[in-house]
Amino acid sequence: MLRKMQWRFIWAAMTAFFTVMMVLAVIINIGNFHVTTRRQDQIIEGIFRYEQSEEKAVPDEPQFPDFEYPGMQQPEFEYTTRFFIVRCDLNGNVKDVSKDFIASITEEKAGEYAETLLGEGRISGYYNHYRYHAYETDTEKIVIFLNSDAEYQFMRTLLIISGMVAASSLMIVFFLIFLLSRKAISPYARNIERQKRFITDAGHEIKTPLTSIATSADVLAMIHGEDEWTENIRKQTGRLTKLVGDLITLSRLDEEMPFPEKEEFSLSDAAWESAQPFAALADVQGKQYIQNIAEGLKLYGDRPSVQQMISILLDNAVKYSDEKGEIRFDVYEKHGKRYIEVFNTCQIEDVSDISHLFDRFYRPDSSRSRNTGGTGIGLSIAQAVAEAHGGRIYAESADGRWIRFKAML
Repeated sequence: MLRKMQWRFIWAAMTAFFTVMMVLAVIINIGNFHVTTRRQDQIIEGIFRYEQSEEKAVPDEPQFPDFEYPGMQQPEFEYTTRFFIVRCDLNGNVKDVSKDFIASITEEKAGEYAETLLGEGRISGYYNHYRYHAYETDTEKIVIFLNSDAEYQFMRTLLIISGMVAASSLMIVFFLIFLLSRKAISPYARNIERQKRFITDAGHEIKTPLTSIATSADVLAMIHGEDEWTENIRKQTGRLTKLVGDLITLSRLDEEMPFPEKEEFSLSDAAWESAQPFAALADVQGKQYIQNIAEGLKLYGDRPSVQQMISILLDNAVKYSDEKGEIRFDVYEKHGKRYIEVFNTCQIEDVSDISHLFDRFYRPDSSRSRNTGGTGIGLSIAQAVAEAHGGRIYAESADGRWIRFKAML
């Protein structure tokens, strides 16, 4: 139990840290993308304005446009900015390609880029490491391509570095949390140990007076004869004895290693042995009992505790099934796992209560549970046994007319 608690603490802490790191990485990279894209769009917008102005240089002497945007008046800016312009008619046919400020692309390829984008109706975006924007005037369509190799490499590098930093941080934080997790849960672990020790010690202390009370009731019955008072003393003493035994069993199952001496045993034989008395009891009560236990099933674990779980489930099915109702018991293998299913017809007033059936001392029908001798701990023990064998158990009911308990080991 403590190990599960430790790993849950580690999982919760790592999930929170991972979420924070992912949010930061996403914000940084998206923010960088938007800032870089906005800056490139400003450059493209400046080129377009220059192309549309009347102060253009003569073709023999291309002049780099002047930009009004901050940071774009630096002396080296025009030497690090590469772009080309494709002019097309209104139908999208290439008329002219201007590549005075770039040498890494041919006119044919530049024209293909423009025709492809205009044919797809795309106005702006990234295409083959170029940031582009298409403009339409009264006489032509102009597509400006800005070389974005440097920006692309920077964004890619930032993405890789942020990912590596996040991964490294996760590993370091996991190592630190793993080392500190035991110390973090140590107060809770001490409380649990004290609680288990108290239950065990109190259980042993209570057994002695219970035995004395039961013996005294027998003596009274021998001297004065049987009456309702001695019968009630015996009934309540037996119920309290069972409750103490269940509490001690549940406390033992909560330990770190409840079964120190596990061994391989025949699950099929154990199921047959556990089911036999309940099959006879169901027959006596006039209930239909059906069982299907696969042959040759083996399980590595603790045979007595698994048989106790089966007995708890079958006991509930016999006690709480309808009069003349149906009970089914199945044990089988699927995908390398062992399954134990107990089905019985019944009347469930509130199907939502099913999720609480494994809570300790929970009983949906208190009066009926008292009449049948229930303590509200049996299903908690069954759940602890299943979890101690690396599995789980759950209950299901579709319409409240039946219930099925399914344990996977």
